[in-house]
Amino acid sequence: MRNKIPCSAERLSLLDPPMIKAVADRNAFHIGNQYLSENRVRIIEADDAQISSAVIGNSGLYEQTIRLKDGHLISKCSCALPEEPMCRHCIAVLLEYHRWAQPKNGEQRRVKPSVAPPTQVYPVRAGAPVPGLASPTDLKLGEVMAFIEWLCPALKALERGQTLPDSSKLAGDVASWSQIIRNLEERRRESEEGRINLESDMRDREAYVGRLTQQVQASMEEIKVAQACSQQLQRALTASSEVLTKISEIASEVGSYESQLKSLAGEVIAKGSQLDKLAQSFRDVSTVLKALAKTPAIP
Repeated sequence: MRNKIPCSAERLSLLDPPMIKAVADRNAFHIGNQYLSENRVRIIEADDAQISSAVIGNSGLYEQTIRLKDGHLISKCSCALPEEPMCRHCIAVLLEYHRWAQPKNGEQRRVKPSVAPPTQVYPVRAGAPVPGLASPTDLKLGEVMAFIEWLCPALKALERGQTLPDSSKLAGDVASWSQIIRNLEERRRESEEGRINLESDMRDREAYVGRLTQQVQASMEEIKVAQACSQQLQRALTASSEVLTKISEIASEVGSYESQLKSLAGEVIAKGSQLDKLAQSFRDVSTVLKALAKTPAIP
């Protein structure tokens, strides 16, 4: 990550916290100031024109190069954070350099080119997580031994997944080392809990998907049965339509027969009236004949 911003300061030591805060991202400045308070900054080589440093971030150790050139402040860090116009690590370095370069005991501290502040030069590797850095002059043998005594049971506790032992007796930089180890362990536990929760959620989702799959399969079977019934009903409807067509044809024929029967009935009725007249004539003739039969014969 590299950034270049205009700067009116003639020396890096003139960049005080208010000036840095005015141009930096608010959250990045807050985290950089926190890194400063936690003693995470190590200046390797510095003067009023250029600073080479290393900062212990939350995910590893990062290298920085900060310099003034042609009225611009150019900062370069091995991190990949998108913070503009400079990352939290460069902010922490500028804050540390300003604090270190301030007058002490009434005298101005002078920084010569290529002379580092009273810290040890450490080889750094970008992104390599380390527990912490400290100058040999800042550490005491007793503190180191106390840290080693704490580290042995701490490693066993980590292997067994147990809680880390109490580190309240540790002091100085070794206390920050133990705190970093605690932070890493807490993050590991949180990651493990997150993984377990994700696996549980995944199993629940898989079970839910399984139930949905079974429901879909049952629905498909019901759809197949419904399609079969629909086909049967379609065939029955077609047969019923054919029967209705035949009934309609028969009804039409019956209608034609009915007209013929009515015509025949009319003719029969007409013939019947004629037969009635003829029968009446026969009765009249019979009456006359009977009457003639009863008349006495003339001698």
